[in-house]
This record gives sequence, C-alpha cells and structure tokens, in this order.
Amino acid sequence: MPELSMLGAINDAMDVMLARDPAVLVFGEDVGYFGGVFRATEGLQARHGTQRCFDTPIAEGGIVATAIGMAAYGLRPVAEIQFADYILPAFDQLVSEAARLRYRSNGEFEARLTVRSPYGGGIFGGQTHSQSPEAIFAHITGLKTVIPSNPHDAKGLLIAAIEDDDPVIFLEPKRLYNGPFYGHDAGPLKTWAGHPGAEVPTGHYAVPLGCAATVREGSDLTVLAYGTMVHVAQAAIESANADAELIDLRSIVPLDIEAICRSVERTGRCLIVHEASRFSGFGAELAALVQERCFYCLEAPVARVCGWDTPYPHAFEWDYFPDTTRIGDAIARLLKA
Repeated sequence: MPELSMLGAINDAMDVMLARDPAVLVFGEDVGYFGGVFRATEGLQARHGTQRCFDTPIAEGGIVATAIGMAAYGLRPVAEIQFADYILPAFDQLVSEAARLRYRSNGEFEARLTVRSPYGGGIFGGQTHSQSPEAIFAHITGLKTVIPSNPHDAKGLLIAAIEDDDPVIFLEPKRLYNGPFYGHDAGPLKTWAGHPGAEVPTGHYAVPLGCAATVREGSDLTVLAYGTMVHVAQAAIESANADAELIDLRSIVPLDIEAICRSVERTGRCLIVHEASRFSGFGAELAALVQERCFYCLEAPVARVCGWDTPYPHAFEWDYFPDTTRIGDAIARLLKA
C-alpha cells in the first residue's frame, strides 16, 4: 500500500468519491484552482472539472446554506470551511437547518452533507485560526463529529462521512497534516513515512463512524484521546513506561461508549486528553459517561488533561497544549491512587 500524509489521504478520499459518485461536489474558499489553503483539494478541479470542485465567496453561512440546499435535493456536497474558527458564522445553518432537516420534514428531506475544516493549534495561527470547537458540535443532536488521527483513518472516515445520510462535521488536526508534531520540546516528525497509519489502501474503503480504535493495549490505565492528542498521549505513555491502554475515539458523535467501558472496566482507571479548554470540553461528557457506567470498577477518580480555560493564548501556544510532561504527571498520579 502507498504511504500518504494525512493531507494526501484526505485529498485521495475526495478524489475517490468524486470519481465514484456523481452526486458528490467539493467547494469552499480557494478550494478549486488554488487547491485550498493547506492544499487538501489540490488537483481535484483539474481532474473533475469546475462543476464538481469550485470556489465560493468568503461567506461561511452561504457555503453551508448552499450545501444544505444541495443535500436536500439529492446531492452529497463536501464543503470546506478554511479554519474551524470560521464555522461559527454558519452555526445557525448547521443547528437550525442541517441538524433538524430530516425531522422537520418528517423524513422527506435529508441533509447528506459533510463540512470539512482544519482545526486545532500548532501552526502559530493565533486566536482566529487555532481553536478546537468540537464540543459545541457534539452537543447538537443531529450532527455527527469526526476527528481522525492518522492518514489511514482520515481517508476511510472521510469516505464514510460523505456516504453518511446525516450531516457530518469533519475536523482535521492541522498539526497532523504532514506528520505527528508532538510539541516544541519533543520535536516533530516531519513526515508520516514509516509511521503507523501512513499506509493507505488505494481506491474505496470506509472506516465506520462510531468505532474507536485501540492504539495500544494495557491493563493498568485507560487513556482516551482523539486527533493530535492520540500521538501526544502515546509518547507520554511510552516515556512513563506505563502499562496503559490508549483508545483513539476517531469520532466523538457517534461515540463508541462500549469500547470505552470495556477498557475502563478492565483497567479501573481512566485519563482523558484533549486540546480544547477543560471546562465544558468533550472530556467532561466522557468523564460523566465513564462515571455513570463504570463507577463500581473505578479505582481512582476519572482525570483530565486539557487546554487552559482561557481564550486561545497565541503567545503561549505550546504551554496551552497538553504535552508529554503534563500527561505523564497525570498518569503517575492515577497509578498511585
């Protein structure tokens, strides 16, 4: 199998679906001739034409509204929002229209659309290019939220999202586009070559939404993560020489709660890691679910390592992120509890 970066895998997924399904369209700001700000759509317009891959005005509400209308009439649009921070102008369209369309129409219409967006920090983009808003979308009934951590999953999950009959928010960690970047103190892997997950099958395949992956088996502690934090948590576990099980959620809605419970019931301890702020972050929901379902198996309180409860701190970006030191300290505390 060829080895691809996450960007290459995402591009390949859209290429496969454009060729496979004439109902699929790709559009957004600069995605056509330019190939996207991160080049995720590079070459798609040349291969599939300007009617299948095209540019839009800088109007996120209009982009998503157009995608909803297309989806209601049988197309499968894939809309790119240039940065996840910019989804907010389209929030009302996603919440009031896309998420509710099937129920409001009594099943007559479906919002079969995918909204792709780079998300998270790590590129020194500042407050308006670096936020992690996944918990906002996870709260909205009717939306699905997917966050890949490696090229293999990125392609398979994006194909599954495009083929899904519900609206899907597909968040792409910018720090993983070209290779795992653990942090300024741990050093980057500038390429995915030779890294687990870099081998990507050619052609069509799908990774089912709502199925978590066990990245690493262990018996003393369960670590839950997604996106970039899967790699940071794995590095922390290895540095701590801990017998921890690492689970990559892959999608947070739908959530593979059965896989989580199976692991926590066996290990008796649970650590949650995510980049977004701690307060009301998705980790709070995970902690509540684990406490409700696994309480009598727990040997220590559920713990979280997250971003600060502040606006995104551009000048202190790498202090804001959970790193191997903070995660390692949390692992040590849990194993002693």
